[in-house]
Amino acid sequence: MNSSQNPFEEAFMKNLIVVGLGGIITYIDGIFVIAFFKNPVFYTDTRYILYIHLVINDIIMLFLSVTLHVLVYAVPLLNVTVCSFLLLFATTTKENTPLNLAGMALERYIAICKPLHHPQLCTVKRTYIFIGLMWLQSSIPALTDIIIVLVNEPISIFSTSITCYSKSLFNTNQHLIRTISVESLYLSCVWMTLFFTYFGVLQAAKAITSDQVSARKAQNTILLHGLQLLLCMLGYITPIINYFFLALFPNYRSTVLFSTYLMANVIPRLLSPLIYGFRDQKMFRYVKMYLTCSLFLTKIEPNEVES
Repeated sequence: MNSSQNPFEEAFMKNLIVVGLGGIITYIDGIFVIAFFKNPVFYTDTRYILYIHLVINDIIMLFLSVTLHVLVYAVPLLNVTVCSFLLLFATTTKENTPLNLAGMALERYIAICKPLHHPQLCTVKRTYIFIGLMWLQSSIPALTDIIIVLVNEPISIFSTSITCYSKSLFNTNQHLIRTISVESLYLSCVWMTLFFTYFGVLQAAKAITSDQVSARKAQNTILLHGLQLLLCMLGYITPIINYFFLALFPNYRSTVLFSTYLMANVIPRLLSPLIYGFRDQKMFRYVKMYLTCSLFLTKIEPNEVES
């Protein structure tokens, strides 16, 4: 979107909506982060470590997305070097989400299907190693995009200015091929992981009789991971959605583009706490104390609750 195509009032309202929603979602996500770091009971549980990493990743991704959106209006031409760094981190956090969901699904699968091996396989140290490898793996596609620019353009391009969004800087056929191949591989692996873990837990639920409740909750959790992944994929099919609706409503180009931006980049960041965090009674009990400011009035030690 180009600010010159919108009246000042419309551009102001759009940025106000984006910043407002971003602030509200960040506040809600931030409560979960505070609840995690203020209570050591979560530090030794790999499930909560992976979950809070997903929330922190969402906060960073939302901040970068809102920043890039506002910059398009506030600073129409941004230095390419600065823009490259912003897009590098934005792409990395975007790639982190499906990998984190796959890791969380595997952790639930091991907890239900391999309970005796869970303490050895899902240690805190291995969880942080997994998170580190995740960031390393996710940064490779983003760095590849920048390398392609270096190969195809003179180094002086980094001293020029452009409108800072992905398609403006990464617009070659090589970038298109990179995007299609890497995203297809990533998403295929994640979907296979979710299917494998779901049906594995389903079979385990039929076999065990001692802990049917935990097995059913694990199944539901993996299904919710699938829903989150579907929402993550909105970012990949947004161009198709835009093409379809712009053909139907050519006079509402700005509204269509803004609506799909919200659906693909802003609203999904609220879902991690809503569809996962609030389901977990242990986490939610602490979060509720912070939200109601009752933490300072009573000291409550919640019981361990599996979800």
